[in-house]
Amino acid sequence: MKVILLEYVYKHGVAGEVIDVADGFARNYLIPKGLAVKATSGEMKRAQKLRDQAVVRRAELEQRMNDLARQIDGVELIFGRRAAVTGKLFGSVTTTEIADALMEATGVDINRRRISQQALREVGTHEVAVRLGNEISPMLKVTIVPEQELAEFLAQREQAENADADAAEEEAETPAEEPVAELDATVLEEPGEQQ
Repeated sequence: MKVILLEYVYKHGVAGEVIDVADGFARNYLIPKGLAVKATSGEMKRAQKLRDQAVVRRAELEQRMNDLARQIDGVELIFGRRAAVTGKLFGSVTTTEIADALMEATGVDINRRRISQQALREVGTHEVAVRLGNEISPMLKVTIVPEQELAEFLAQREQAENADADAAEEEAETPAEEPVAELDATVLEEPGEQQ
């Protein structure tokens, strides 16, 4: 029997697809549960509308995902962890912790499964990919510092940011110097020396 799926059915298809299934499966499961309808000419027109709406919804979702990807691309997250002298962590920084820190830093709630599954078990800065949109794949900078050095690291970071802000402010306040006009260094000949 030919049926039009109204919802996703595992191993059979997605909403709007016309599939051929066993009569009993259609009559006893798909149609009573509201997962499909019998493929008649009227239902085929309705299915086309479903497919068109699905395309529009998919495009909107893709646009939102790409906007979200641009928003979180390059965000730096800093973690303080217990570490050995060699730089190896006692444990690791998990995807759940990264997702929570991202939520706290940017207000963007990302499912931990969208964050790259690489294990972060060493002190340093790591690039972590997030699978979101098709246009860009945002990269998060995850910096892990030893727990005992975290306060000092944050203080140095804040001091460097303040120095950069002060330098930018001074540059904006200082009027741009006018370029000094260079003199034309042509040699003038004496009137009596011409040949």
